[in-house]
Amino acid sequence: MKVNFLKKIFVCGIALGGFVAVALIVAYNSFYGKAVEDNYTIYITPQSNYDDFAAEIKGQLSSSLKSKAFDIYASRLNLSERLKAGHYVVGQGASVIKVVRMFALGEQTPVDVVVGGARTLPQLAGRLSKQIMADSATLLKAMQDKQLRASLGYKRDSLIAMFVPNTYQLYWTVSPKSLLERMKRESDAFWNDSRRAKLKAAGLTQYQAMTLASIVYEETKNRGEMPRIAGVYINRLRKGIPLQACPTVKYAMGDFSLTRILYKHLRYDSPFNTYRNAGLPPVPICIPSIAAIDAVLNYEKSDYLYFCAKPEFDGTHNFARTLSEHNANSRKYNEALKKLKSK
Repeated sequence: MKVNFLKKIFVCGIALGGFVAVALIVAYNSFYGKAVEDNYTIYITPQSNYDDFAAEIKGQLSSSLKSKAFDIYASRLNLSERLKAGHYVVGQGASVIKVVRMFALGEQTPVDVVVGGARTLPQLAGRLSKQIMADSATLLKAMQDKQLRASLGYKRDSLIAMFVPNTYQLYWTVSPKSLLERMKRESDAFWNDSRRAKLKAAGLTQYQAMTLASIVYEETKNRGEMPRIAGVYINRLRKGIPLQACPTVKYAMGDFSLTRILYKHLRYDSPFNTYRNAGLPPVPICIPSIAAIDAVLNYEKSDYLYFCAKPEFDGTHNFARTLSEHNANSRKYNEALKKLKSK
């Protein structure tokens, strides 16, 4: 009987050991096994409610056991107090341990921030605010901060000349000050020795090149013509002839919907109106494309002083050396325009 009793104990021990082993495996898998079935993106602000956040995350976990494991480990790491704002991408197959640690340590995933296309600082602030946590008012305030601008080497609205159009990886929670400092570093890197040598050869400062590039960019999106148009404007600048650039009139009036500039518009009184004022406008009239900037640095050398849209309306221009040639080109364009309107 004693032998049978020992056998029973042995069998029970094996059964208990097996149960414990299974329990340990289940527990281990709950914490360390794959818990997230698909990539999941979440944005957390300083005002986010922890309970709402936890419910949302647990909704992405693959089982109720993993949800319980999340609560246990989140409690152990005091996640409700340590949760950090940011943009997070929870990777497919991530474990509960990895998920909780990601939020507790604030291991954000950078966002792609597109800079470019804006004509004014308020417009730029509005576009950037849709891509990072800071709102447009806070961004604009930083852009207009006198001390911050001075530390970056710019005055008043001239700060727009600092921005080089591109896509940058930034943390969603980046502060306006840090963002502007990053843009200054990117600008310094863009204006390398090669581009600075071309500036010197063209007789332009970096600021003048950005301003001229902004006009070229607003004149045409045809990259092939950009260097020739840049050359025309440089010729006019060197001869002291007003640029007479239509995009500057639009900017001066603040009406970018204008499709045709009429004589009445040319009389608009503004330092940005290059029909009334010689030289470049006070600040760039937009953030120009890199192609437009390089077009200015690699401008086409010619004796052209004028250009006019072609009557074919294909987005390209006829160029002229004399006013009489230019007037002939203008007549052809206006006649084609009248025919088009009469159809």
